[in-house]
Amino acid sequence: MRKITLLFILFAFMLQSCGESCGECFTAPQNFMFEIVDKESGPNLFTNGTYMSSQIQIKNTLNDSPVEFTFINENNINLISIDGVGWKTEIVNLKVDIANNQLFKLYVDAERKSADCCNFTKYKEITLSECEFELDSQTGIYKILVE
Repeated sequence: MRKITLLFILFAFMLQSCGESCGECFTAPQNFMFEIVDKESGPNLFTNGTYMSSQIQIKNTLNDSPVEFTFINENNINLISIDGVGWKTEIVNLKVDIANNQLFKLYVDAERKSADCCNFTKYKEITLSECEFELDSQTGIYKILVE
């Protein structure tokens, strides 16, 4: 009886280990990074002292609630990073104000997907409006051009 029980347990264990095992992978959604620069002369407006990071306000336009962001000032890089977009399937409408002036609006239609054992975010649409900008395709940083 012990041999049958042992064989049964061993057989059950073997069946479980024969299932498809691909290991799980996870890809975090990209951060949205913005550099605010003078349109004419090109310098970063935080670096040259025109703006201070304490003047930044980012709000959800649907309910006017504040949105978390990070200001990256290490090595005087001075970038705004919006980190929380795309962790779930969602539509995001944000406005970015500095010193009580609206700089731009950001619209994102994000879909969280799973395929081949991997979780990732597919962006159906990303739109910046009410501003001029350039996107650096290598770094993913949006350069907002301010007059």
